[in-house]
Amino acid sequence: MSATDASSTGAPGTPLTTDESLVDQVRFDDRGLVPAVVQDAAGGAVLTVAYMNAESLRRTLETGRTWFWSRSRQEFWCKGETSGDRQYVREVLLDCDGDALVVLVDQHGGGACHTGTWSCFSRTVGSGPGLPRPDPAPESAAGPTGR
Repeated sequence: MSATDASSTGAPGTPLTTDESLVDQVRFDDRGLVPAVVQDAAGGAVLTVAYMNAESLRRTLETGRTWFWSRSRQEFWCKGETSGDRQYVREVLLDCDGDALVVLVDQHGGGACHTGTWSCFSRTVGSGPGLPRPDPAPESAAGPTGR
């Protein structure tokens, strides 16, 4: 099945191999939520930031599709069930403090944003030259899977 076929048919995701000891270390806020930064696995672009509670994190790990908690609607939502713009999860990373997640996905369809753009972050507020590193980043900066 091609990527186009998977997206148009709503192919199921693949359950993730899960480290339960790390799941237990997720620190949810006083509303029971943790921010989830969703990133395109292929190109690295940040697609969106959404919120997960313990159940939506569990659903994400078990189904291989992104599940979130809607703060405005007070309900679970699986990305793409309405729009067809589905996200298939490759990896879920927990930050060093345990209070934020990065979800690496294969984005299918027209994009992650409800406005129809690939990323919810398509508007530049400011830009500048930065200051390039004088030496290469340490190997540990690549993360657990070499990114």
